[in-house]
Amino acid sequence: MSRTSRQTLNTSNVLCVIMGGGQGTRLFPLTKDRAKPAVPLGGKYRIVDVPISNCINSRFRRVYILTQFNSASLHRHLSQSYKFDHFTGGFVEVLAAQQTFADTSWYEGTADAVRKNMAHFLNHEWEYLLILSGDQLYRMDFQHVVAQHVETEAELTIATIPVGRREAQSLGILQINEERRITRFVEKPKDTAVLDSLRLPTEWHPKFDIQGGQESFLASMGIYVFSRDLIRHLLDNDLTDFGKHIIPQAIQTNRVYSYVFQGYWEDIGTIRSFFEANLDLAAELPRFNFFDMHAPIFTRPRFLPGSKINGAQIDHAMVADGCIINRAQITHSIIGLRMLVGGNTQLHRVVALGCDYYESHDSIVEHERNGKPRIGIGNNCRIENAIVDKNARIGNDVVISPAGKPDHVDHPLYHIRDGIVIIPKDAVIPHGTVI
Repeated sequence: MSRTSRQTLNTSNVLCVIMGGGQGTRLFPLTKDRAKPAVPLGGKYRIVDVPISNCINSRFRRVYILTQFNSASLHRHLSQSYKFDHFTGGFVEVLAAQQTFADTSWYEGTADAVRKNMAHFLNHEWEYLLILSGDQLYRMDFQHVVAQHVETEAELTIATIPVGRREAQSLGILQINEERRITRFVEKPKDTAVLDSLRLPTEWHPKFDIQGGQESFLASMGIYVFSRDLIRHLLDNDLTDFGKHIIPQAIQTNRVYSYVFQGYWEDIGTIRSFFEANLDLAAELPRFNFFDMHAPIFTRPRFLPGSKINGAQIDHAMVADGCIINRAQITHSIIGLRMLVGGNTQLHRVVALGCDYYESHDSIVEHERNGKPRIGIGNNCRIENAIVDKNARIGNDVVISPAGKPDHVDHPLYHIRDGIVIIPKDAVIPHGTVI
């Protein structure tokens, strides 16, 4: 796409919709008290900040987030983070599932969620509906996607990313012709012969700027651009899901094209992928760069003091604002907002989501009187391969590790998913506890 076409694109013709997901069971217990898009990320952000920031950086400033579970904290975060002036016409709003006299059901899938809000969307002027996922980590200029959609006279454009054979078996794989038109879609192909038939011809790689020369398959990223007339037509039925129902049907009957994306993209909808994506942010050369100010990731301004480090040893870690870290050893970890870490504590491969507030002196005294630890992580602790959710109270001399335990555990004090210990929000881990 030429630079000119991007500059001449009418951004007011695009309405953005972010799918907030269902109950978020794959991210439980992080989704026990919050919607999936509201899960903290990278010390100071929320997952939803990524797709919203991509929209804003693309100059698309009308954004809806569709959700139906635990949307209160998400709504609060959005209202405190994204405020446009009266003259831009921009907004970022939650559309939560609701029962009406005409419809008493909840969202039954991605397509059903859009269908139930279509009358609301049609109150706006737009030619293209940009549909995004709320649990992915990537940086993309959506103007390139929409511009290609216009240039190819597509009715539906699907963003795709080249993946290897192993990754292809757990994703929706698309087959295209030389004009980028999609001719076939297979969900999670496992059969070797089927995979071979879906492989992108190596001689086409230069045409799509695919580097490396290894075999590639085009996986759907769950990012769609629909033309206005087509989305209305495709949703005039009872089909509930885009990936399973709407997209395969549209490929057979409509002009559906692929936008081939080159760059980092990660689905962070599981505990393991969320954990590893966070830890990667602390690497010397992270695959996703929050320091790229050409396309910044926005979030709520909190006006916290800079973090205070009192003799700690910190290696390959990211420390958010407002923390107080005493003589601890912290390696390959993320330390979230307002986190307190005691002396002689060792944190290795820990994602601490931080705290929502600073505890008052009276509260600390009262908790100590009752034998309970103060908010944060106490002294002489050893924690590894763990996620510590917000406002947890971890006492002194606590050991937390998944070593020697099953991959899936539910306990009154903690959970284990994918071999990672999760300390839930507001948990109290008594002094001397060994997990």
